[in-house]
Amino acid sequence: MDRTLQCQNRVRSLSVGEMKGTQLYQSNFQTNVIMANTFSQIYIQIVFAVKNRNALIEPAWEESLYKYVTGIVQNKEQKILAINGMPDHIHIFVGLKASCCVSDLVREIKKASSLFINENQLSKYPFNWQEGFGAFSYSHSHIDSVCKYIMNQKEHHKKLTFQNEYIQFLRNFNITYDDKYLFDWIEPAASKTKYL
Repeated sequence: MDRTLQCQNRVRSLSVGEMKGTQLYQSNFQTNVIMANTFSQIYIQIVFAVKNRNALIEPAWEESLYKYVTGIVQNKEQKILAINGMPDHIHIFVGLKASCCVSDLVREIKKASSLFINENQLSKYPFNWQEGFGAFSYSHSHIDSVCKYIMNQKEHHKKLTFQNEYIQFLRNFNITYDDKYLFDWIEPAASKTKYL
C-alpha cells in the first residue's frame, strides 16, 4: 500500500468521529476566525519531549494519546497530517490555517493531553511535557516524505537518539540555538551559542 495512503488512513482512523472508547477533547476556546480573502498553505512538524525525557509514553496507551491529540488539533480547526512518537517524545505534523498561532496550539495540546493522561492514570508516574518545542515548516511537496518520516519513528530511533534527531532538525533548518535552552538531556557544558 502506498505510504501516503497508509498515513491518510491512520489519520482518518484517529479522527474525532471515530474515537471509540477514547474521551473526546472539548475546547473552551472559540476558533472560528474568518479572514476574508486570506489563503495559506502552512505545514508544520511540531516536536516536543516528555519532561526530563522520561520514557513514560507506553505502547499500551500511545494510540489513545494520539487520538486525543488529534481531537485537540481538529477541535482547533487545524488539519492533522501525521502523529507518532516514542516513549519520550512526540511528532505532530499539521496543516495550519493562517489564523492559528503555533505556540497557542502547542500550549493547548500539552496542557490538555497531560491532564488526559493524569486523570485517566495512563502513566504510573505524574506526567508532564517538557517546556519548549520545535516547529519546522515544509512545502506542500514534502508532505509525503514528512508523513513517512513520522510514521516510521520506531525504525528511525533504532539508529538515532532523540537528542541527535532534534539537533539534526535544528541544523537542517539552519536554526541558531543555545545549549542551555535545549531539552534537559543536553548538559549545559559551556552554554555556547551554536551558529549553523
